[in-house]
Amino acid sequence: MSEVKLAVLGSEGAGKSALTVRFLTRRFIGEYASNSECIYTKHLCLDGRQTHLEIYDPCSQPRKGKLSLTNELHWADGFVIVYDISDRTSFAFAKALLYRIRESHLGAFKKVVESPVFLVGNKQDLCHMREVGWNEGQKLAMENKCQFCELSAAEHYQEVMTMFTKALRNITTNFKAKEKRRSSGSKSMAKLINSVFGKRRKSV
Repeated sequence: MSEVKLAVLGSEGAGKSALTVRFLTRRFIGEYASNSECIYTKHLCLDGRQTHLEIYDPCSQPRKGKLSLTNELHWADGFVIVYDISDRTSFAFAKALLYRIRESHLGAFKKVVESPVFLVGNKQDLCHMREVGWNEGQKLAMENKCQFCELSAAEHYQEVMTMFTKALRNITTNFKAKEKRRSSGSKSMAKLINSVFGKRRKSV
């Protein structure tokens, strides 16, 4: 059984908790305490393979001040970044989250290099109050090399399910790529060691 750890991040009111619970239970709950954090667990079958999923839903961080993702960057195999299409401030916060994740790729958090990220514009049911255009979300996603979609956690369970499934597939594909690189690196090292010490043995 494979294990996947996914962090769902976003500003207060963006709907990250509602999105997560909608995926896990099919139920939509509109109000959540933003000062609490949860790790949800679920066993599911992904492409015929049993998977143990953990989803981290942290406390909503203040929109002002230094943004810290130290725990999430160490822990997660992938990220879902959520913003509210009717709230431009939440979009700016999502942009800051993406920047912080991208910045970490060049820093000390080697575990998260190339970790898959999915940018989600939530509350599509509030399209009449839209402050962030679809094109803006798509452009931000392209700039940060991540996938993008808009949906409504309140109204579209199937779209929520599809988004999370894609995110999980991206992570498992990333696992395979990392394992392949690791295996290739090990073989190359073995060949190098064999060539060096093999020649030495012949010369003795």
